[in-house]
Amino acid sequence: MWDTFIGFLHTIVYTPLYNGLIYFIDVIPGHDVGIAVIILTILVRIVLIPLSAKAVESQLAMKKVGPEVEVLKKKYKNDRAEQSKAIMALYKERGVHPFAGFGLLLIQLPILFALYYIFAQSGLPKIEVDILYTFVNAPEVVNMEFLGFVDMAAAHNIVLAVLVAISQYIYTRLSMGKKQDDSPIEASLSKDLAKSFDMQARYVMPLMFGVIAFILPAAASLFYFTANVFMIGQEFISGRRF
Repeated sequence: MWDTFIGFLHTIVYTPLYNGLIYFIDVIPGHDVGIAVIILTILVRIVLIPLSAKAVESQLAMKKVGPEVEVLKKKYKNDRAEQSKAIMALYKERGVHPFAGFGLLLIQLPILFALYYIFAQSGLPKIEVDILYTFVNAPEVVNMEFLGFVDMAAAHNIVLAVLVAISQYIYTRLSMGKKQDDSPIEASLSKDLAKSFDMQARYVMPLMFGVIAFILPAAASLFYFTANVFMIGQEFISGRRF
């Protein structure tokens, strides 16, 4: 069963991504792997735009009904089951889908794993010609030096790791909006938890992404950085935070 699932992911995720990467390496002047990674990343993010839009719409809708949710929490503070039931009924009435963001996350995970495997395990610049589509040619030259000085074959790259952390911080600040001021209303456990999550999402998560990017191969870190820049651009174009 597990082998079947892995084979399925290999067919629908790994093989198309690998062929896309090799195709761009072949057609790009200079056969620069770094430029191919950037183009592939942008195409992946464009494909995911509909899901990203749904996730953002859900986030904004949840913020809009936030005050009403707080009222329900206070009303049913002694009955957690009834509180959850009332909140879900409110979401349903207002057409809010609180778990919309998970769809984007679940789709991205196989893509990230596939890219990690491509860069860490497949052994570029060696080409796996046996899984190439008939219309994809194996390039005679694979240039692993991005722009002539960044080694895409490197196991670690501190500069890219720092860029990933910075870009993740910027995107998190933009996507979460301005930090909410402390309310004079009496503090509650839920507010403390929300504040803790806010702090972790804004400051701890970007650092964690930076550490992960340092552990990953340089090409995978470039993918993370390019994806973050793309999403920052989405925020800018949408005008939600500017």
